[in-house]
Amino acid sequence: MTALSVVVPCFNEQGTLTELHARLGDVARELGVADSLEIVLVDDGSTDDTLQVARALAAQDPRVVVLRLSRNFGKEAAMLAGLRHARGESIAIMDADLQHPPELLTSMYTLLRTTEVEQVVARRDRADDPFVRSQLSRLYYRLVNGLIETVRIQDGVGDFRVTSRPVLDALLALPERNRFSKGLFSWVGFPTGTVSYRNVQRGSGRSGWTLRSLLNYGIDGALAFNTRPLRLLMHLGGWAVLAALGYLLWLLVGYLLHGVTQPGYITTIAVITGLSGVQLLAVGVMGEYVGRIYQEVKARPSYLVHEVIRGEEGQDPGPGGAGAVGPR
Repeated sequence: MTALSVVVPCFNEQGTLTELHARLGDVARELGVADSLEIVLVDDGSTDDTLQVARALAAQDPRVVVLRLSRNFGKEAAMLAGLRHARGESIAIMDADLQHPPELLTSMYTLLRTTEVEQVVARRDRADDPFVRSQLSRLYYRLVNGLIETVRIQDGVGDFRVTSRPVLDALLALPERNRFSKGLFSWVGFPTGTVSYRNVQRGSGRSGWTLRSLLNYGIDGALAFNTRPLRLLMHLGGWAVLAALGYLLWLLVGYLLHGVTQPGYITTIAVITGLSGVQLLAVGVMGEYVGRIYQEVKARPSYLVHEVIRGEEGQDPGPGGAGAVGPR
């Protein structure tokens, strides 16, 4: 039986995979699971030589499994594909760029196996982060945790974690397609341990995360677990009505006491512009929720597996044949 599966989503990571593989092998030997290790590399539509490097690693090491997705589906879909193919008793998730130190798995796996916790998360220390980025991150998590009613998301905790099989089974039982894994891992619960580590620079290449993608990911996190923004819009509409009534009352009193002293064009334009902005904001927020409902109702799979490459078996098509649809 496989003791530990390590799931690694990959997008344009040709420069780090060989070193990552070697360091994971060292960690497995230190943990005593070298013969029961599985490394699941998920190529998420890379445009460089990531797939070729992964193929070479699978050819020389039967512990390596490569999932080739049909195109780039995003990190969440790549993680989901890897987790569904993982066969280990314990499952680790980490990035391929070496910003998640493989050596940290030693203490994380040991904590998982020697205590009653069911998942161990790595919490990044932001001591070396730029001041502005650190403060923006804290502000974001404070805002998100203020909106989310059911779970708490820790600042500095990402996807780098080791979980037990029961936790993974609970996570995979969730059918939703708009996935925010940090929140989902918190939602399933189970006793959780934390291991802290210092921030590490990328081993090679550039991050695929842009300001726009980070912003969209943050919005996904804020909307994935609550309907509070809709409730806030309802309160905002109520306060706008009260403000309008108060203003009308003030104008009426002024008219009775002083008559008409000014046409009020500027006031009218300001009120119309302000209320129009509120309406557009409300439509945008409601549209985000409706769009998520639309995606869920279509029931398209989260990813398509082009092929599965196993070192000891050569190549085989994904579930159901070549170009098969991966499970949701």
